[in-house]
Amino acid sequence: MKIAIAQMNCMVGDIAGNVAKIIDNAKQAKAQGATLLVTPELSLCGYPPEDLLLRADFLQACDIALNKLSAALSGITVIVGHPQRLDDKCFNAASVLQDGKVFATYHKHALPNYSVFDEKRYFTPGSKALVFMHCGIKLGVLICADVWEPKPALLAKEAGAQMLVALNASPFHMEKQSTRLDILRQRVFETQLPIIYTNMVGGQDELVFDGGSFVLNAGGKLTHQLPAFESALEIVEFTGVHPKHTTIAPHLSIEASVYHALKLGLQDYVHKNRFPGVVLGLSGGVDSALTLAIAVDALGAENVHAVLMSSEFTANMSVDDAIEMANLLGVRYSLIPISTLFESFRSALSNEFAGMPFDTTEENLQARIRGTLLMALSNKFGSIVVTTGNKSEMAVGYCTLYGDMAGGFALLKDVPKTLVYKLCHYRNSLSKAIPQRIITRPPSAELRANQVDQDSLPPYDVLDGIIEAYVEDDLSSKDIVEMGYAAADVNRVITLIDRNEYKRRQSPVGVRITHKGFGKDRRHPITVKLDFDIHLNPDFSLGDFSST
Repeated sequence: MKIAIAQMNCMVGDIAGNVAKIIDNAKQAKAQGATLLVTPELSLCGYPPEDLLLRADFLQACDIALNKLSAALSGITVIVGHPQRLDDKCFNAASVLQDGKVFATYHKHALPNYSVFDEKRYFTPGSKALVFMHCGIKLGVLICADVWEPKPALLAKEAGAQMLVALNASPFHMEKQSTRLDILRQRVFETQLPIIYTNMVGGQDELVFDGGSFVLNAGGKLTHQLPAFESALEIVEFTGVHPKHTTIAPHLSIEASVYHALKLGLQDYVHKNRFPGVVLGLSGGVDSALTLAIAVDALGAENVHAVLMSSEFTANMSVDDAIEMANLLGVRYSLIPISTLFESFRSALSNEFAGMPFDTTEENLQARIRGTLLMALSNKFGSIVVTTGNKSEMAVGYCTLYGDMAGGFALLKDVPKTLVYKLCHYRNSLSKAIPQRIITRPPSAELRANQVDQDSLPPYDVLDGIIEAYVEDDLSSKDIVEMGYAAADVNRVITLIDRNEYKRRQSPVGVRITHKGFGKDRRHPITVKLDFDIHLNPDFSLGDFSST
């Protein structure tokens, strides 16, 4: 028995395009002797379709496409993921297409409603197992979150399954593949059944699906693993229910996996939204350098435009390093100094600001001038502005609305500053792209004389540790102090994080690479008074009501 895994890059809403990809994979699989093709979760419509699932015309189009797809297939069985509406209920479904018709359909049991998922908003959970016979083997069908808990797999075994097939749209975050393997091994050990895990690949707004589809035998040993971050078709040969071993794609380091995720996320966002290219501000700093390197790797140098916008506070080395990097990567760059524009703004506001010192107002003016210039270039030529700020800055508000936050895609939005440096070293390990001085010099926004980031922020290793504990792990200030951080740093950073939620709400979408990014993961109120830890507050009192 040969079963094909289609690791597909599906686009949400492109039903016709997704169907064409399924048919193409089916033809290739059939030509290589496969009798069954497994596609990812909701491969027919893309994942996640979100509120498209509330539209009757969308669900009707999926139904029509499913029937047309089944009629177009011959000589191979295909399991396809799709939404299905029955009796005013919508299900996350997987159908077995065989002999020109829909042979059987399974409804996903476990609907995730945490992190970036809100499937309970759209879907009704299923409760029945689906087991079907193929080449004398009984195959049980599962969908994504079904394999993250024991019950659905055990139900399939009770229904007679001799092997499990799981359709997935599991998004990337750091170390996610190791977690998947651990979870799936638990299912294998509980059921004593081999499992085929088919995952989607590709960028979809803030999410990146990393592929890495795999097969575990009944002993929990990895026998197949497809490459991460690329479309692939793999033929898995079985003797009975025992998969034959083949080449396993190498495990990627954290830096390599994050770099590939950022590259794929940007590539698909630009291409799927039909932008001709990207434009970005290149400052000579480490964040814009990494952004430029990823953009060139993702889109090609010919589709990237770098803009150097120096001011009176820009060091000569910043301009020199930026030009050197642009030349290294073969990128077109423009020099647009902003000093004259900055003085014009200051002159226009001179009466209003008379007698007042230079402060963040003037710093923000420079950032907003740059943002305006980049957006003008975007409007004129159609390229999307990619912002260059990182997660550390986004967390504490060390960024300017309508300035360095202005753009259509925030590539490093979920990348802490300490990881930015590691990614720069990783990129340079492939080939020289980022001048060493950009990496080694102290970081600075260069918005006032002799400015460095550490004038305004704790050291980045301290800052990133507190951000991770508070934002990603939901720890309290007390918990974080007990980790060894200074109370003054903890309270300062947490105050900045809470105070700047309004900025993050107005930031562009960006690639999610941690288990909790500033997007769907974290839905924090803007208007809030965080004074709920009353058992730690000695001043909290309900008063004395004995006299009333």
